[in-house]
Amino acid sequence: MSFKKLFLIIGAPGSGKTTDAELITEHNTDTITHYSTGDMFRAEVESGSDRGKIIDSFISKGNLVPIEIAIETIVAAIKRAPNDVVIIDGYPRSQEQMEALDNFLASEENVSLVNVIEVVVSEDVARERVLGRARGADDNNTVFDNRMKVYTEPLSLIQSFYEERSMLVKIDGERSIEAIVDEMESFITSRI
Repeated sequence: MSFKKLFLIIGAPGSGKTTDAELITEHNTDTITHYSTGDMFRAEVESGSDRGKIIDSFISKGNLVPIEIAIETIVAAIKRAPNDVVIIDGYPRSQEQMEALDNFLASEENVSLVNVIEVVVSEDVARERVLGRARGADDNNTVFDNRMKVYTEPLSLIQSFYEERSMLVKIDGERSIEAIVDEMESFITSRI
């Protein structure tokens, strides 16, 4: 198995992190693979597997998927990625997820976390974007408030954990998609 370089992108619901990562991957199809934890979980739910049914019981309410299931799903995806550079967005979302990933990486010689990129947007901008794009039943104010709370509660712990390791990079997510993607793409390609 080849050596994988991992980049994590975190940001509030509606920060644009998935779109940013998708565009960067489109520009670098030979070198970068992108996974959204949301996409990984949805694919598992759609497969009709037992793990998918468990995942669905959590995400349908806007709650976090249990740590063991999240790590299993993510680790499997990183290892089978066709490219050596992997971008995952929407992870970690809790101190527990962060520590579980850190423990996994500590014992994994073939995967190295390079950076964590935070796409920073205000709550007002996030709300406007999420409620404006309503993709499904979960996109209403009540669920948005829960998702936002779930995102912000552990955020300072996650930020300080990666700051202490000089891994956290913040990008202003309230600009045009082009500007954000250019900055993020230049940064990632400079590190690989």
